[in-house]
This record gives sequence, C-alpha cells and structure tokens, in this order.
Amino acid sequence: MSDSTAQGTGPAQRCGLIAIVGKPNVGKSTLLNALVGQKISITSRKAQTTRHRITGMRTVGATQFVFVDTPGFQTRHGNALNRSLNRTVQGAVGDVDLVLFVVEAGQFNQADERVLKLLAEGVPLLLIANKLDTVHRRAEIAPWLQEMQQRLPQAEIVPMAAKNAKDIERLYTICEKYLPEQPWWYAEDELTDRSEKFMAGEMVREKLFRLTGDELPYTSTVVIDKFEEEEPQKKGQKRLVRISATIVVERDGHKAMVIGDKGERIKRIGTEARVELEKLMDAKVFLELWVKVRSGWADDEARVRSFGYE
Repeated sequence: MSDSTAQGTGPAQRCGLIAIVGKPNVGKSTLLNALVGQKISITSRKAQTTRHRITGMRTVGATQFVFVDTPGFQTRHGNALNRSLNRTVQGAVGDVDLVLFVVEAGQFNQADERVLKLLAEGVPLLLIANKLDTVHRRAEIAPWLQEMQQRLPQAEIVPMAAKNAKDIERLYTICEKYLPEQPWWYAEDELTDRSEKFMAGEMVREKLFRLTGDELPYTSTVVIDKFEEEEPQKKGQKRLVRISATIVVERDGHKAMVIGDKGERIKRIGTEARVELEKLMDAKVFLELWVKVRSGWADDEARVRSFGYE
C-alpha cells in the first residue's frame, strides 16, 4: 500500500496483468497502442505481424494497467516459428488477472473458437467486440451480442472501436475493477519493458511488411546486428543512435522484392523506420539495412531461437 493509503487520504494502488489475445488481424496491436497511448506494438494489415510477448504499461489515477500483447494464435502452419508463437500465447494467458479476448464485432468463427479453447478457466474474461466503427447497421449487431452472451456466459462483453478515445477510456474503467489492490510494478511514466534495440527491429519489420504488401511471406524477419549510442557533444543536442539491421528472407526472389527497383523500396523502408524511431527514442538515428537469404529458417528450431524467438 502507498503512504497516502496508509494515512487514509487516497484510493489504494491497484496493479495487474492483462493479456490481449485473439486470432491474427483482429486489431490487438492497435488496441494495445491505444491503451498505452503511444505506438509500442507494430501494426500492419498483414496477419502475423506481432511475434513476441510485448508488455505495455499505462498508469491512470491510482491504477497501473500492465498489458501483454500476444501473437495471433496460429492454426494454419505447424512450423517451428508458429510452434514458438503459440507457446508464447499459452504462456501469456496462464498467469494474468484479466484476459481481453478480441474479436471483430459481428463475427465469430472457428479460428476465434480455437483461441477461446486456449484460455485458462477461472481467469476473468472481457470479450472485446472490436471494429464496431466498421459495422454499418447497429441494429444487426444486437442479435449477435445476445448469441455471444449465451455462448460465453462467463464473459463481460464490450463493443468498441480501438480508434475511439472515449471507448478506450471506458475500457480502462471496466478493466480497473478486475485488478488486485497492490503497489505498482513500474514507474508512473514507463510505457514498455522492451528495449530500444528490440523496438528498432520491430519498427523495421513493420515497414517491411507495410511496404511489400502480401507478396512477402511472413517468414521474413529482422535481426539487429549493431546498436550503438553516442551521447550529445553539446548541450541541447540529441544523442545519436547507430543501428545496423539485416532483413532475413527465404528466397532470392524475396530479396529482390525487398530491395526494389534501383534500391527504392529498401531505401523507403529505412527512411520510414528511421523517422518513427527518432520520434520514439527522441534521438538522431542512423539506420543501415542489409538483406540476406536464409532458406528454411522458420522450420529450424535452433535458428528460430537464435533470431530471438522464445
């Protein structure tokens, strides 16, 4: 308990872990970024963008919300990479105070059902009916909500749009009552437990997927080879961060696609990632990108681990 609580002057501190789960592409990362108030989890319309357990923190009033964003649970391919991703999901949902199960408003299919089967019994559940802003006729959603209430009697259903600030505020109020009274785990202004080096790799990967569209298989990844910081020489200057990263693809054709005509595409990937990293790190960033072919890496357990997957 905090000192103010001991003296009976303010509300007790609350703090707890909240897992965000769902099949690929239902808006989990967008929701996490909206809840944290800054972009810490990468978003792309391509399924499979999030691959690691990312924690984001937000402290509102006396309550600290600690979010665990998980990869979308993989049901299609059984390679080493996907087995690693699915272990991450199962590990994340086992020891939390609350689960936000994200689905698209008006839809619930077999892939959603499979995610539901993973969830531990006894952990409080909010069914987040996301992307409500894309439902044109609200009247059509009422029977679906009734059906979901019968299917998941244990869940509290929250229809919302992750891009709507009022919906995000309301979600905080709903989540708060599920979190235990205990001291905060992080400083009030902390937003993520991931390192800047990790964020650099994620940012390059996001731009890679955004700018290659659906042509590039999701088995491409990014490895940070060098991450060096130099403190500013003069007062008022920003620190300098030098980053060198390798984009790993499975085929020569994919390499050509990433590089693009006369190197235009890789240049654009680098520029867009650098601009975002400069904002995120409040630093001057030099970013160098290389592309290497490593065929079959996603099927190789040792290599999956060496590239930083659990």
